Amino acid sequence: MTVRITRLHAVEILDSRARPTLAVTLTTADGTRVRAGVPAGASTGTREAVELRDGDRSRYGGQGVLGAVGHVNGEIAQALTGRGFASATDVDRALIELDGTGTKSRLGANAVVGVSLAAWRAEAALAGQEVWQHLARVAGTAPRLPVPHFNVVNGGAHAADGLDFQEFMLAPLGAPDLPEAVRAGAEVYARLKARLSAGGHATGLGDEGGFAPALDRPEDVLQLLVDAITDTGRTPGRDGMALALDPAASAFRDAADGLYHVAGDALTGDRLIDRYEEITDRFPVWSLEDGLAEDDWDGWVRLTARLGDRVQVMGDDIFVTDPAVITRAVGGNVANSALIKVNQIGTVTETLDALRVCRDAGYAQMVSHRSGETDDAFVADLAVGSGCGQIKSGAPARGERVAKYNRLIEIADSHPALPFGLAAR
Repeated sequence: MTVRITRLHAVEILDSRARPTLAVTLTTADGTRVRAGVPAGASTGTREAVELRDGDRSRYGGQGVLGAVGHVNGEIAQALTGRGFASATDVDRALIELDGTGTKSRLGANAVVGVSLAAWRAEAALAGQEVWQHLARVAGTAPRLPVPHFNVVNGGAHAADGLDFQEFMLAPLGAPDLPEAVRAGAEVYARLKARLSAGGHATGLGDEGGFAPALDRPEDVLQLLVDAITDTGRTPGRDGMALALDPAASAFRDAADGLYHVAGDALTGDRLIDRYEEITDRFPVWSLEDGLAEDDWDGWVRLTARLGDRVQVMGDDIFVTDPAVITRAVGGNVANSALIKVNQIGTVTETLDALRVCRDAGYAQMVSHRSGETDDAFVADLAVGSGCGQIKSGAPARGERVAKYNRLIEIADSHPALPFGLAAR
């Protein structure tokens, strides 16, 4: 199949945080027209593909993306328009070669990923398939509806509260199907709001739709979640509603003293691991993401050895969806799972490579949104098509988050034979 691009056009739009991002429209020779919205992160790893921001303080406080838009409409369009590509993978390879840097920093990862997402969406349309079906065919995977992980309490870089831990998630592992998993998340979310209100806490939302109460101890938040789960008549635990954590520990390790600062406590890496063990003893936490800083590799080895047989020890900032970094981690017994974000590496092709490395190594995978989102639901299709069995896309609230969950419900409704749940490792 040949992907022949006849027009590429990008425009500066707003993401869910009122910051600029891109939307890219791609048209092919047969008149197929697709659009892709580009996500943007707040909690980012230092090795991520680099977004291009204008730096003009007179526009959006320097966060404008007119330069990235210009690269799509100019250099990228000139290089890709009129050419016949054998596949979307070849489009991605052309983008990587055109940028010429390891981090997409010349053209901007936001420009590159927008074109990549659009190219894969166009190729699926040309093949007469849904995006998830096409991704599964290319990757050689068995599609699966994923367990959603709802970020219902936001802290860290996602909220202005006192919580050092960044994400507290509900994981309906015991749900019988995808619609019931979404219902479970929404009902517990509603009960959590009622409990927060009754306790005199504000119920304003953080960047990802979770509540941002004036609490600082992670254990207090986890107890609230257990109580909210119980309020709905569900059982806290892996057979019912489990919990997942993303502390995003790089953000609360002090560069001056090398210690992790949590709720007023200054902890060594080993003492923080002790605290995680205490948390998993008390609460039904099944997944722990970014439990230590991204450069604390020795600590990650100890964390994995201590808790890897009890919980999913997941790397995000430390891996940045980079196949080479994940390969290094596999060889060094670092973590046992990886978070997957397309814009972290820059192209869909490289993302599929990262997923393959994980599968080959027996590492679990979770496809993820970003803090700054649009209504684009590509990640929902990616989660299904990759067969990874897990996705996180924020709380079951706010349109840009719900768009992903609603897309999953739509896929489940139109393809009832698709399996649901965690993938075998």
